[in-house]
Amino acid sequence: MSKRTQSIRSLFAAGNDETQTTERRGATPRVTSGAVRSLQDTFSEVEREYEALKKRVAEGALPVELDPASVDPSPFADRFLDQDIAAFEALRASILEHGQEIPILVRPHPTEQGRYQVAYGHRRLRAATDLGLPVKAYVRDLDDDRLVVAQGIENSAREDLSFIERAAFAHKLESAGFQRTLIQSALSVDRAEVSKLIAVAQSVPDWVVTAIGRAPKVGRGRWQEMADLFKDTSSEAKARKAIQDKAFVHKDTEDRFTTILRALKKADVSGAEKIRDTSIARSANGVDIAVLSVSSKHCKIQINRQRDEAFALFVMDQLPALYESFNKEK
Repeated sequence: MSKRTQSIRSLFAAGNDETQTTERRGATPRVTSGAVRSLQDTFSEVEREYEALKKRVAEGALPVELDPASVDPSPFADRFLDQDIAAFEALRASILEHGQEIPILVRPHPTEQGRYQVAYGHRRLRAATDLGLPVKAYVRDLDDDRLVVAQGIENSAREDLSFIERAAFAHKLESAGFQRTLIQSALSVDRAEVSKLIAVAQSVPDWVVTAIGRAPKVGRGRWQEMADLFKDTSSEAKARKAIQDKAFVHKDTEDRFTTILRALKKADVSGAEKIRDTSIARSANGVDIAVLSVSSKHCKIQINRQRDEAFALFVMDQLPALYESFNKEK
C-alpha cells in the first residue's frame, strides 16, 4: 500500500480496532471529528470569500460585464455627439485588438428594472455596441448629484471637454434645478467661472452650438464675443444663412465657428436705414452748417467736426433750453 493511500485511509478511518472490524464487515466508515471540522472550515472560508466578492461587486469596486443594449445615456449629457470619426475609430480598433482596458461607470436605472445609466464612458459603450461585445462597467448606486459630479470630475481630470461643452453642461444642470455649488464641484471651477459658462450658453442659441460642434480649440474669449454679437436682433438670421450654405457642412468644427462669427460681424447692408429726406442749414454767407437726415426711425443732425466741433458742443449745451422753449410754444 502506498503512502498516499495510507494517508487517505487514515483521514477517514477511526483510530480503533472496532471501527476497522466494522469496515471489514461492509459497514459505512465514520469520519473523524477533526476531518469534519477541517472540511467545514474550508467551506466557510470559501463562503466568506464569495460573500466578500459579492459585496465588492455590489459596491462597484469590481467591474462586471453588461449587455450594452441595457445601458442608457446619462440624463445629464456633458459631451456632444462625437464628431471626430478618426478618434472614435482608433478607440474601436484598440478595444477590438486589446479588449476594453478601462471600465465605464454606470448606475442602476432609477425607474427601469434591469437597466443602467452611464455616468462616464459613453464612447467606450458605443464602441462595445458597434463591436457586439459586452461592456465592462463599475455599477454603483448614485443619486443625481453624485452622478453629475462623477461624470464632471472624470472629464475635468482628463481635460476632455471643450469650453462650449462645459458651458452647455453647466446650463443644462442649472435648468434641471441643480445648485451652482454642485455645478462648481462637477466642473472643478469657481463660482465666477460657472457664471461665465452659463451666460455664454444662454446667449448662443442651442441650434448654433449644435451646428458648430465641440470646437475644442475655441476658448472662452471667442465664445464670449459670439455671445455678445447675438444680442443684436439681426444675428440669428445671419447665423442661419451661414449654416445653410452648402460648404458649411464640409468644414471642421473650428472653421464652422469662424464662419458664423464672421457672418455675425458682417454689416447688414440690406437692413440699413434708408434716408427719406435731407435738409441743410446754411450760414448767411452760404456755408453749410449742418445736415438733417430723416429716415423711418431717426432724425440725424451732422456737423463738420474739423471745422465746427466747438459749435457742435455749443449746440448740445443749448439743446435742453431750446427743447423746453419749443414745448412751451407748442
